[in-house]
Amino acid sequence: MNPAIKSRLFPYHQVRALQSSDNPDRRWIIIGDVHGCIRELEDLLHKVNPGKKDRVLFLGDLVNRGPHSRKVVRLARGLEALSLMGNHELRLLQYRYSQDSAHLNANDRKTVETLEEEDWAYLSSMALTLHWPRNNCLFVHGGFLPAIPWQEQDASIVTRVRNICHDGMPCKQKDCPSGTFWADNWDQKPFVVYGHSPQPSVVPKARSLGIDTGCVWGGKLTAYILPEKRLIQVDARKKYIP
Repeated sequence: MNPAIKSRLFPYHQVRALQSSDNPDRRWIIIGDVHGCIRELEDLLHKVNPGKKDRVLFLGDLVNRGPHSRKVVRLARGLEALSLMGNHELRLLQYRYSQDSAHLNANDRKTVETLEEEDWAYLSSMALTLHWPRNNCLFVHGGFLPAIPWQEQDASIVTRVRNICHDGMPCKQKDCPSGTFWADNWDQKPFVVYGHSPQPSVVPKARSLGIDTGCVWGGKLTAYILPEKRLIQVDARKKYIP
């Protein structure tokens, strides 16, 4: 099958975007990159204490790098949480639908061996973005190219982008030292909440907020609570990556 055709058949292209329901009594609990850190996720949920009306949204990268990817996915499923697709889920699904092991690294293979059919179905249900029109807030794993309408950007961009080069396209820092972080140039209307780019603390800007605070590297796991715009964090139990 032509790779371009196959890519369009992936479930994450069938659920490109979600739109939140407008329940004024509901809290949205937005959680940054977990990366298999189940104990920290449990600590965070205990601290946040989601109610029956609340909705949990993961910003992707539930899996890999940390010790308990399947337990994190199972907990997310048990919460009936929504999750956006991260670059790690994207890579696993590329393998799942192509059976091409070239998509996998050693850590990916460990995760693949633990996942069951229900877990794969959950990963396949992940959308690329979630838009909250009432607050004009947009959630994504990685980010966007500022020069292109966000609705037109595909999985390879929104799950992976960090730096952009002078031509407005994604680049690695080593390939384009003069490149800038995408959020530094973001001037579209939706306020974007994203993960993917770990920092020692959250990254607030005029039109975006980064909440990947590097739990798997010994940092913190962060939740952003809406509509009150409150941050809740827990410390990593340990540094899982040297």
